[in-house]
Amino acid sequence: MNRLNILSFAFFLALMQVQAQQKHPLPWFKDYQQQNKATILQDYIDFIAIPNIAVNKIALQNNAEYLMRLMQSAGIEHTRFLFPEDESAPPVVYGEIIVPGARQTIVFYAHYDGQPVDSANWHIGLHPFQPALYSNKIELGGKPLTKDEFINNLQDEFRIYARGAADDKAGVMAIINAYIALKKKNIAPAVNVKFFFEGEEEAGSPHLAEVLFKYKNLLRSDVWIICDGPQPSSGKNLISFGVRGDTHIDITLYGSKFPLHSGHYGNWAPNPAWNLVRLLSSMKNDSGYVTIKNFYSDVTPLSNLEKNVLAQLDQNDTELKHQFGFIMPEMKNIALSEAILLPTLNINGIESGKFGALSTNSIPATASVSLDLRLVPGNDYKVQQERVIKHIQDKGYYIINRDPTDVERMAHPFIAKIICSDGYNAQKTPMDLAISQQIIRALAATSTKGLVIMPSTGGSLPLYVIEQQLNAKAISIPIANYDDNQHAANENIQMGNFWNGIQEIISIMIMQ
Repeated sequence: MNRLNILSFAFFLALMQVQAQQKHPLPWFKDYQQQNKATILQDYIDFIAIPNIAVNKIALQNNAEYLMRLMQSAGIEHTRFLFPEDESAPPVVYGEIIVPGARQTIVFYAHYDGQPVDSANWHIGLHPFQPALYSNKIELGGKPLTKDEFINNLQDEFRIYARGAADDKAGVMAIINAYIALKKKNIAPAVNVKFFFEGEEEAGSPHLAEVLFKYKNLLRSDVWIICDGPQPSSGKNLISFGVRGDTHIDITLYGSKFPLHSGHYGNWAPNPAWNLVRLLSSMKNDSGYVTIKNFYSDVTPLSNLEKNVLAQLDQNDTELKHQFGFIMPEMKNIALSEAILLPTLNINGIESGKFGALSTNSIPATASVSLDLRLVPGNDYKVQQERVIKHIQDKGYYIINRDPTDVERMAHPFIAKIICSDGYNAQKTPMDLAISQQIIRALAATSTKGLVIMPSTGGSLPLYVIEQQLNAKAISIPIANYDDNQHAANENIQMGNFWNGIQEIISIMIMQ
């Protein structure tokens, strides 16, 4: 066994020892929560009532201004907006606490923007930006509560329903309230604390690199703590040392210039919907693996330490399949924890013709699909896009980035308009860094249900951009409940997760 493997194995044993230790939650926090819950929850409810759809710049500015006022009232110093050159873009909301004698600096990151919503898909009585208070998850029999009932009888299983309640205003509020709690208890952080709340994460963080470069001196730190995403269904705290990258491709195939009568022209006029089905089916096999050439060829193998950590995970795939309502996963004979360490090619949505009451007896003129590509270390998002495009070309398609002209229609039987979005690559922080071990110890001491350590999780965040621009490492501390419905209808936060998240952030702020 070489020296590197000996060190990795020794660190792995240390991790397991940390997990086995008796957990000691913050002894004062329960009383603090009881005494301050009304103020904390009112701030939370006010914040998530502000619309935060990523494309609505006015709404995002309202969110940023609310955060600025809240941070200033909390005594957070040097609060300011960090703008790119285009000051019409949603700003980063920044603040800091510089602790005399502190030898480490930690940036705490969360984002205040949210995903698009269609309120018609939400449960009856719910609206994305009218926070609703429930005694439990609606599907588990939760009942609506008044604000007084919610606060006075607060239980861990109580939930708040609203867009952004979990993703990611829960992270924003957990970070701010962790500092407020320390200040009210006259406990000084042991590290310098910097607050970094982004307003464009759900739009792909188009200005993040520019902001990081422009303010790189201000943002110097030892590590970034990313407070975004859900915890495992086990209820254990999760610490993740990596995230997948992300990019998107939109594809439109063409038939005739307008829809045609399916009786008069069926079997003769090309049907782009059928062509799209055939094209998509050529991209994956029956075992769920992508068949596009070299799609997995540059994936960086897991280290021995990462394999050892994965081998110790409690797998709960059977329970999740039961809760989600399916029996067969897409990838056969592979656990969820392994599947999320591979790049993906996912269909986000397909559109062609009309359906249901609006269906007509016609051959559609176009068929479109939106593809989501998640990336792992070793992948480059532009190379993955090019592999998909090359596959489509090899299937005989003429590739364009606009609607075809009449001349092109007459020259090419198969035409595909392809629009590629920007993206970012995966990021991973070594688990055996000194700062990594320090944070693991801090969280282990506060995690009453146990701590799950992952080399990487399935979601995507622009951590590659942070590492690229600042040469900084990042570690993710998700706090939301696993069934929070983020990016979907009926998004919610479970209150036990929120309070637990505050304690996790406190444990890092005061770690020795």
